[in-house]
Amino acid sequence: MSDSIVIIPTYNEKENVERMIRKVFSLAQPFHILIVDDGSPDGTGTIVKQLMQEFPDKLFIEERKAKLGLGTAYIHGFKWALAKEYEYIFEMDCDFSHNPDDLIRLREACLKGADVAVGSRYVKGGHIENWPKDRVLMSYYASVYVRMVLWLPVQDTTAGFKCYRRRVLEAIDFSNIKFIGYAFQIEMKYTAYKLGFKVVEVPITFIDRTEGVSKMSTGIFKEAFLGVLQMRFKKIK
Repeated sequence: MSDSIVIIPTYNEKENVERMIRKVFSLAQPFHILIVDDGSPDGTGTIVKQLMQEFPDKLFIEERKAKLGLGTAYIHGFKWALAKEYEYIFEMDCDFSHNPDDLIRLREACLKGADVAVGSRYVKGGHIENWPKDRVLMSYYASVYVRMVLWLPVQDTTAGFKCYRRRVLEAIDFSNIKFIGYAFQIEMKYTAYKLGFKVVEVPITFIDRTEGVSKMSTGIFKEAFLGVLQMRFKKIK
C-alpha cells in the first residue's frame, strides 16, 4: 500500500494518459494514481480501464458523466483519497506541463515540514518553457494581483501542481469551496493558509503541452479575477 496518491483529472487526454501513467509508475517512489475522467468522448477512460488490468491495486478511475469543472474533479478525488487513507495527496495535470519527476520533490517538501507543497514557476529556480511572452506576463501578473488582494504569501498563486498532507484536506470544508476553474487553485491555497497550514513553494519547470488541446478559456480567467475579490471578504471556516 502506497501512502501517496496522484489525482489526475482528464478530459480528452488519449494522447497523454498512457504515457503519463507509465511514467509515474516508473518513479523510484511508489505512487498510486486516481484518474477522474469527465466522460471523455475520445476514449480516455477506456485506455485507463485497460491499463488497470496491468496495474491492479495502484491505478484507479472515477468516471463522471460530463465535463463538470476542474475544481469539482479534484474535490471528488480528494474525498476518494481521504476515504482510502492516503497521507500525501497530489494534484497534477495529464499533459506533461507538470514533470512527474517533481512528484518526489513535492513529497520530500511535505516530509520536511510543509503542509502544502506547491510546484512553483515564480520562485528562484522556477521556469516556464514554450509559452508565448504575453501568456507568461498574464500569468505572472495574475499572481501579483492575487497576492495584493489576498495578502497571500505565495509567489505562484495559480499553480496546479501540489502535494497536500492529509490533515490539510481533512480540515477544509469542501462545501465552502465555491470555484471550479482557475480560481479553484487560488481558493485552495488561500483556505489552507488562512487555516494556519504551512505552504512551501518548490521550484519547477513548467512546459506547455505538446499533445492534446488546452482547456484554458477567457471565462476561466474571468472567474479567477472576480473570484479573488469575493475570497477577500469570505469567512474561512
